[in-house]
Amino acid sequence: MILSTDLSVDLAVLITAAVVLVSVLISPVATRLGAPILLLFLGIGMLLGQDGPGGFEFNDFELAYDIGSIALAVILFAGGLGTPVHDIRRCWGPALSLATVGVLLTAGTVGIAAWLLGIPLFIALLLGSVIGSTDAAATFLLLQGRGLKLRGRVTETIVVESGLNDPMAIFLTILFVSLVDSGAGIDSLSWSLLGRFVQQLGIGIVTGLISGWLLGLLINRLSLANGLFGVMGLAAALALFEGTQLIGGSGYLAVYLCGVVSMSRLSGERRTELDITHSSLAWLSQIIMFLLLGLLVTPQELGPKTLVAAGVATVLIFVARPLAVAISLAVFRYSLKERLFIAWVGLRGAVPIFLAIIPVMSPGPIGVNFFNVVFLVVIASLVLQGWTIPWLAHRLDLVLPMAATNASAP
Repeated sequence: MILSTDLSVDLAVLITAAVVLVSVLISPVATRLGAPILLLFLGIGMLLGQDGPGGFEFNDFELAYDIGSIALAVILFAGGLGTPVHDIRRCWGPALSLATVGVLLTAGTVGIAAWLLGIPLFIALLLGSVIGSTDAAATFLLLQGRGLKLRGRVTETIVVESGLNDPMAIFLTILFVSLVDSGAGIDSLSWSLLGRFVQQLGIGIVTGLISGWLLGLLINRLSLANGLFGVMGLAAALALFEGTQLIGGSGYLAVYLCGVVSMSRLSGERRTELDITHSSLAWLSQIIMFLLLGLLVTPQELGPKTLVAAGVATVLIFVARPLAVAISLAVFRYSLKERLFIAWVGLRGAVPIFLAIIPVMSPGPIGVNFFNVVFLVVIASLVLQGWTIPWLAHRLDLVLPMAATNASAP
């Protein structure tokens, strides 16, 4: 069966709703197994694909990118709403260092290793850039699902890092995609590129902070029917995301900061409404995003790239991430146990797979095999790191006694 626009709207809605419902109903299985729940959604997407029992053929990378970008904006806005300002104050320095220096070191280390494996230099650096950002939502969901609450500021550092590191990974990805497509050499790099990055960060920060302040002010001042504040928050976040992107800023950073600032100004029922509404929307976005990314994969094409992906994943997990954490946190007061844990929990999730779509869509020489390698690296990260994070937290004595067991959304 071919999944296309020829399907009726009714049938498309039925299939989508049924798949999401099944995904939610069987999600407790992943929790009981101690597995990252997002891995389950990827697996369901693959089962629905052309090599699975579902038999759906889906290879529209542009559609997946468009849907993924909106879903990621919703997820980051919800992540901002769920990040208290005092958490950022406690760890903004370390988190910012990990989100900038850490991503650069990770991308460079993985890129050099991939180049030594025989991949052309700029494509190797592009690969490192794509998998340079972490997905703390996956880690946070895993810890919450197992009822784990960590000592010190470890959790805050991991969560805030994930909210800040996507712009760096996106910028590096777009940079190396343009270099690969143009065939230009390293001498084509210029200070204007750094200026473009600073512009994206600057505009994203300014629009995010101002919009967050205004959104919080409006929600506090307006008198609306129950349920409309959540709708207002979603509309504001999407408008901010697209508007910031259009004027050359980082929309992802803007929506994250908007969520943080707006929630800091709210209290009572309105705060609760936004929290519950956008937690649910973030869950829905995570499910749809991972199902769609799973559908894009053709499992029979993954085999030839397994060894390359295994080599990249090994360097990423055991060399690049620990090195990046060691250097990024060198001047901050973290214990050795905390540094080891932060180094290990650099889970890769939806963002690297999402970013891997960009070079596939571009007119350059990169094809679907690049996407397959990134997909396998993410799977390796979710399986190897995801299954061992709770065990490591206990072994390093980082788990607080009597931790809350209620799972929360990203």
